[in-house]
This record gives sequence, structure tokens and C-alpha cells, in this order.
Amino acid sequence: MIELKNEKVAVPVVLFAGLIWSFGPLVVRYMNDPHLVPWQYIFGRGLTIFIVLNLYLFFEEGKNFYKNYYRIGYSGVVGGTGLGIAMISFIYSITNTSAAVTLLCLAAMPFFTALLGFLFLRERISLNVWIAIIIATVGIVIIALGNTAKASLIGLVFGITSSIGFSVFSVSLRWRKETPKFTTVAFAGFFCFVTATIFILSGDNQSFFSTSYNGTLFSLHGVLVCMGLILYSIGSKAIPAAELTLLSLTEVIGGIFWVWLPWFGINEIPSTNTVIGGFFLFISITYYSLIMRTNRRFIGLN
Repeated sequence: MIELKNEKVAVPVVLFAGLIWSFGPLVVRYMNDPHLVPWQYIFGRGLTIFIVLNLYLFFEEGKNFYKNYYRIGYSGVVGGTGLGIAMISFIYSITNTSAAVTLLCLAAMPFFTALLGFLFLRERISLNVWIAIIIATVGIVIIALGNTAKASLIGLVFGITSSIGFSVFSVSLRWRKETPKFTTVAFAGFFCFVTATIFILSGDNQSFFSTSYNGTLFSLHGVLVCMGLILYSIGSKAIPAAELTLLSLTEVIGGIFWVWLPWFGINEIPSTNTVIGGFFLFISITYYSLIMRTNRRFIGLN
């Protein structure tokens, strides 16, 4: 594993990881009727993540990489399941509401993580973090008030569910730190394609694949997730956790920008409530990162 110990080099690497992830919503928008084939999407993306990460682990650790699965433990299963549910919820969110709403829900992940850490790991939440959580909650409420249509509200709920799923994964990393992280993510991919297989076989449409065009985009999204994850893991060891929270906004800002930029042919303009609510979320995350700058806890995913 390449390790970057220089923070000045690690920061652009992590920013680039977020930039890669930010193209995910654009890829989904280019799909043909993804709301009609959600389980085919989940199957293709999950299988791609599982294969690519295991190949990466094989080249990184050799033929004995599979022994990581013996060490995954309860925390890995819980974290991988949470991450898998987050991946499943993502497609149901972004196909029922705007990309901006989905991504802003994901931006609230640090606060869901703090709450789950408080409830299950007895991690103390300071007054300043509570203030940031309240500001973020105001932002989410404003976004919800602007998405009262049934489909859009469903998208918002799935977006929040996805954010909570990612938070479960984050908390699991702190629950048992020796759990192999990449293997946990690979397990999430396995969880996705197994769950998708069950739903596809139990439904009327028993086709595992959509069109070749859609299938290519399903796999492309999975590859983007893995590429970003690998770069993120390389840079994350040299950057404090609080600063990683701020740097992760690259994914949110980029994702909203790409689907809005007319050059890409989507031109999805966020609603007024989404912009106002998003402003509150950005303020809360910036405030959270600034007050946590003294926290020199480092996170490495490998």
C-alpha cells in the first residue's frame, strides 16, 4: 500500500478521490430509466465493487488476501451491511428526487455518525458538535419542506437512509479498529448483489441485466466508487478526521455541479429550498470541521 505522510500531498489526493465520486450522480442520470431497473443496477454495481476490490487486495497482499474475511468479525458484517443498505438506498433516492437533495442528505453523514457513536459507542458529543447537528437539522428540514411531493419525499427519506447506512459503516470502523476495511467494503458489494439476486428472482422480471448500455454504466459507477476509495485510503492516513469531513464536500459540490452544468446535457437546477437548506448544511459542516481541527485522529481505510 502506498502511504502518503506529507499532508500537502495527501490533501489533493483526497480531493481527487471526492472528485471521482462526484461523477456518480452524473453516471446515474445518463442511464436509461434507472428507476425501472434498480435491482439490476444494484446487482451490477455491487458485483463490480466486489470483484475490483478483491483484485486490488490480491495484487496488494498476495494470494492469502482471502484470510482477511476470517478477521472481518461482527463489526465488519454490521459495517458492510450498513454500507450495502446505503448503496441500495442511494439509487432509490436519486431516481425519486434531485441529485442535489440526495447528495446533501449524504453530506449530513458526519452528524448521523456522531449520534450513532454517542448511542452505541458512548462517544461524548460536545456542545459545539450539538450546535453543528442542530444547524444541519434545520437545513434538512428546509429541504424537506421544499420536497413535499410524494416521489420527492420518498427520495429524501431514502437519501437520509443512505446517509445513516454510511454512518453505520463509519461507526463500525471505530467499534473494532482491527477489522479489515477494504474487505468490509467488498462484503458490502457482496451484500448488494446477493440481495439484488433475491429480489430479481422473486420478481416478475427475472433478468439480471438491463441493456448493454445501462450495464456498462452500472459497472462504471462501481469502478468510480473503487477508484475513489483506493485514493481516499492512500491519502486519509496523513489527514486528520475532521479535515477529511471538510474535504469530502468535493463529492457533494461536484455532484450537484455536474448535473446542473448544461454542457453535460442534464441541466438539473436545484430548487430554492434545496439551495437554502444546502447552505445551512455547508455552514454546519464547515463549523464542525473548524471546531474539530484540534482532533488529530487519523483514519486509514486499509
